[in-house]
Amino acid sequence: MALKYKRILLKFSGEALMGPNDFGLDADTLNSVVSQVKALRDLGVEVGIVVGGGNIFRGAQIQNSGIQRTTGDHMGMMATVINALALRDVIESHGMKSQVLSAMSIEGVSTGFNANVVKKQLASGEVLVFAAGTGSPFFTTDTAAALRGIEIGADIVLKATKVDGIYTADPVKDSSATRYQSLSYDEVIQKNLQVMDMTAFVLCRDHKMPIRVFDMFKDNAVIRIVKGEDEGTLVGEGE
Repeated sequence: MALKYKRILLKFSGEALMGPNDFGLDADTLNSVVSQVKALRDLGVEVGIVVGGGNIFRGAQIQNSGIQRTTGDHMGMMATVINALALRDVIESHGMKSQVLSAMSIEGVSTGFNANVVKKQLASGEVLVFAAGTGSPFFTTDTAAALRGIEIGADIVLKATKVDGIYTADPVKDSSATRYQSLSYDEVIQKNLQVMDMTAFVLCRDHKMPIRVFDMFKDNAVIRIVKGEDEGTLVGEGE
């Protein structure tokens, strides 16, 4: 079967793993996400994952507490490691080989990131989960996804959201809002569309890394994407 995308970087928020809960991890949601990863691997797609940590910790929780921004960002990075460890175990329970690679050094828990080694691991079929963001404060996990996607030579960064793409307005608040099928990088800037934080977006633009925004929990959405079908919104050069 011909695939449009053979190596992807999948990015989703920590909140996506909460399911119906207000905090933490939901077992059914974890298994649902990993089932989609398994479907990708069964097609021969190489998968790297970046996950946020907002289901465990968000910086807004410590505003005016006396905790410094740098410390708060490090706490957030550690929350992503917790999510990554959970994902790794569930991935392996579905019969795939997986490993957590952390931008923060955590001996006995994860390994460091080496792009050349990672590419070989992906090619061998491992599903790799990249944790702790970029390893530096003041950068979001969106930026980590853009950076890792570029470093591993991904064909595309797939950003999972709560809606099935980028709309002209908030579709929850405006029933007349319509979905963009595709956008160029310049159009995203001109229309001030919040695809990713600006640092992440500029990284993707400068390295010509396409981004597709889609609904992670829409049946077969990610499978349709790797086959080249219209799903969500594609952002790229001259799209």
